Amino acid sequence: MEGTPRRGESTSLTPVANGLENMGAEFLESLEEDQSPDNNLSPTEGQDYRSEARPEPFSAWRNLQPGLRARSFCREHAQLLRWTCKGLLCTAYSAFLLVACLLDFQRALALFVLTCVVLAFWAHSLLKRLLEPKLRKCVRPQGHPRLKVWVKRGLTLVAVLVLVLWLSLDTAQRPEQLVSFAGICVFLTLLFACSKHHHAVSWRAVSWGLALQFALGLFIIRTEPGFIAFQWLGDQIQIFLSYTEAGSSFVFGEALVKDVFAFQVLPIIVFFSCVMSVLYYLGLMQWVILKIAWMLQVTMGTTATETLSVAGNIFVSQTEAPLLIRPYLADMTLSEVHVVMTGGYATIAGSLLGAYISFGIDASSLIAASVMAAPCALALSKLIYPEVEESKFKSEEGVKLTYGDAQNLIEAVSSGASISVRVVTNIAANLIAFLAVLAFINAALSWLGEMVDVQELSFQLICSYILRPVAFLMGVAWEDCPVVAELLGTKLFLNEFVAYQELSKYKQRRLAGAEEWAGTRKQWISVRAEVLTTFALCGFANFSSIGIMLGGLTSMAPQRKSDFSQIVLRALFTGACVSLVNACVAGVLYVPGGPEVNCTSLLNTVLSGSSFEVYQCCHKAFQSISPELGPEALDNCCRFYNHSVCA
Repeated sequence: MEGTPRRGESTSLTPVANGLENMGAEFLESLEEDQSPDNNLSPTEGQDYRSEARPEPFSAWRNLQPGLRARSFCREHAQLLRWTCKGLLCTAYSAFLLVACLLDFQRALALFVLTCVVLAFWAHSLLKRLLEPKLRKCVRPQGHPRLKVWVKRGLTLVAVLVLVLWLSLDTAQRPEQLVSFAGICVFLTLLFACSKHHHAVSWRAVSWGLALQFALGLFIIRTEPGFIAFQWLGDQIQIFLSYTEAGSSFVFGEALVKDVFAFQVLPIIVFFSCVMSVLYYLGLMQWVILKIAWMLQVTMGTTATETLSVAGNIFVSQTEAPLLIRPYLADMTLSEVHVVMTGGYATIAGSLLGAYISFGIDASSLIAASVMAAPCALALSKLIYPEVEESKFKSEEGVKLTYGDAQNLIEAVSSGASISVRVVTNIAANLIAFLAVLAFINAALSWLGEMVDVQELSFQLICSYILRPVAFLMGVAWEDCPVVAELLGTKLFLNEFVAYQELSKYKQRRLAGAEEWAGTRKQWISVRAEVLTTFALCGFANFSSIGIMLGGLTSMAPQRKSDFSQIVLRALFTGACVSLVNACVAGVLYVPGGPEVNCTSLLNTVLSGSSFEVYQCCHKAFQSISPELGPEALDNCCRFYNHSVCA
């Protein structure tokens, strides 16, 4: 009787794949209990069977016994072993962090901050799981419904008064900020006029979305901790992306990587795609997306699926973010689908973010624009296409994110590289096609313009006139509006990749200290105009993206092709407005920063080359010659710039 329980335990712990393994386990137990596998044999016959007929199998089964026992022990104490490993790892990490902070706290500050952020989220999840039921009972709203309405109206009035007071005080010396605020009002009015259902607009979603966007912008642009944090994050991303050179230089050679655009920028997309694939496999990206989506859903009252898609768009492209909610796409309402499309058009992919940073575009502005676009996309989408149907996904229960198809880390890296090949090929093909078409259009327009004595007629010139009011409403100085309008037209009618490439050329000329004007053509634009343009171009809202969006969504839910086609243009318009409103918010909050340049000490030293600071100082010197500036200062300026004083 004692052997029966042990046989049951052995059978349940053995990884049973087929009948042979069961038979082997039972045979092992019978040998271990000093019994014959055949119950009909006598003890003597059984002894002969063991000693003569099967001596070698007995030895083999006995050798395997320690392995089975170890596996049995691990399965019985799996949870204990798991917690022990976690405890050891946490202890080791804590010791490492403590030593790093003791040796050089400034050097370990970034690691310390990241650890605190992770611990804060972990503590929040733990408290939410333990105390949420009790807190819901305690904070359950009570009172008369009419009183709640008046409380909400009172809070709204207070918020409006605070905003007006802040604007009046903050913009007293910088009136261009008021122009940006007027631009926000104009774009919101235009979107409301184009709303599908004016009476059904959820003002809670709109107001909370704009408030979150403004709060994020205030933290990133105005506060010193936010500015330093995002500036540091941008610097770290640039350092991280520089590791791409190790692989691309080995494959293509250092000369091609340094001089040829395709070998310099496109490999960054491959590297970044691999990193994103690994983060998805580990589940870190899903964790971040869920936290952002939770915050947006709680404040704005949007549904789980649309919020998850918009949160995912901060990191992935317009066709990859809907994959997060692919099983639910067929049952989503038209308003929710509109949000999914708008989120795709209003943001850029993380892989392309690395490419734009490699152009020289300000990394902190790009990251800020991507983050701020998420709540704004939800708000403006609910303004232009309000919800009038009953959604099935008001609660996040039952909505789960997948971890992808990769089975291990190596496969995640490989699949990320494979996926990026299609992206790189698509970008290269589009650049060749669009730039060639643009050159042809400009040649045709120039030919037509010469017939009526209009010189240098081009696509960019037409855009600079049509979109100049839009650029001005963003808060751009009037003299910079033609250039910014050209870039906006390039982004809308071609794509943002070409527009950012052109913007980087203007920025490089400014940093090199080139003359501001070359005849009637502006060589560069102001720093404020560069920042606002960076925000305005940050999005996939261009006509070439319509086919990409429809193709991606139709492949996931073919039965809803007509629904997608019905709202895609409205979503494109909304996504473009999200980027413009984003730029307006940046215009309201942007304040020129950086230390003042000491022109006297700069110009009185021997200069090896020009720069933007040299140009600014020389421009001041030419306008009003200061007695502090000696002959050497003017000689330095005249070596780089032509002016009547130099004659």
